[in-house]
Amino acid sequence: MKKLLITFAVLLLALFGCSNQSSNDSKDDQGNGNNNKSGDVKVMKVAVATAPDRSLTKALYEFEKIVEKETNGAIDVVVYPDGQLGGDLQVFEGLKMGSIEASTMSTGPIASFAPKMNIFDLPFLFKDTKTAHEILDGEIGQELLKELEGTGVIGINYWENGYRHLTNSVREVKTADDVKGLKIRTLENNLHIAIWEALGAVPTPMAYTELFTALEQKVVDGQENPVGNVISNKMYEVQKYLTKTGHVYNASPFLVSEAFWKKLTSEEQEIIKKAAEEAKVFQRNLNAEEDATAFDQLVKEGMVITELSEQERQTFVDAVQVVYDKYKADFGEDLVNRLIEAGQK
Repeated sequence: MKKLLITFAVLLLALFGCSNQSSNDSKDDQGNGNNNKSGDVKVMKVAVATAPDRSLTKALYEFEKIVEKETNGAIDVVVYPDGQLGGDLQVFEGLKMGSIEASTMSTGPIASFAPKMNIFDLPFLFKDTKTAHEILDGEIGQELLKELEGTGVIGINYWENGYRHLTNSVREVKTADDVKGLKIRTLENNLHIAIWEALGAVPTPMAYTELFTALEQKVVDGQENPVGNVISNKMYEVQKYLTKTGHVYNASPFLVSEAFWKKLTSEEQEIIKKAAEEAKVFQRNLNAEEDATAFDQLVKEGMVITELSEQERQTFVDAVQVVYDKYKADFGEDLVNRLIEAGQK
């Protein structure tokens, strides 16, 4: 009987080994590069809230290809889109604990753990995308990434979610006065809440993963997001009006769990940095392409798109100046002034 049990155990181990090999061979057939022969594979789970067809998610798949190729399969990158591993705050907690290895998310949620990162979400801060990129990739941007030290999360560089615009299902919004009384979903972030309070809306913070249902069930009247998210999440099915406010430019830092980072060799760390840089350029270009076609697509889907005149836009700018007054002390007046000056050059 004892010999029979031993034989059975050996058979099970053999079957398990074959199953593992079959799985690895299957991944190789799909071109994901798991050719590492040492057997010491490091799994890198990468979580993101955005849909698979969004530029941020596509760039993560590009990152996956680069890393697996450059490490010869020693790092196995697995992308989880669409909030499969939770909303941004849950994912950040996962990064801290080491249960999730990497992510990219807007600076708004990150600010819950590194408050100064909120500074990039000040309204109407950057005059255009090119200026935003220069600042984020430059001295100020790198200075702010250091704010993550001590959180258990490392900031590698800045990708982008893009400029946020307002949508709603109640009325066309042309001036700040038109916002008053609208129930607007916001990020789970006090600065974003303050922006919409200043505009007279009723801000309702909630996770992005809950947003579509909240719009569909009229829990909120509207929301504000980059146009790529409006399309990928099919918000046009439950929202009639979009106003091109561009009120906040959303940087989306690429983040790595410090616990995972420490398990990597110095060579692997350099590969991750290089891959994140290549994916950043890929993502920003893709995001620009999305923005170029998105509004026409939304018109075809039946949305009313409102372009603001300079005078109309100024009503929004004037209304949110109180947010600067409120947060200058938190961020440091010198840093805010440096950023304002750089952002408007």
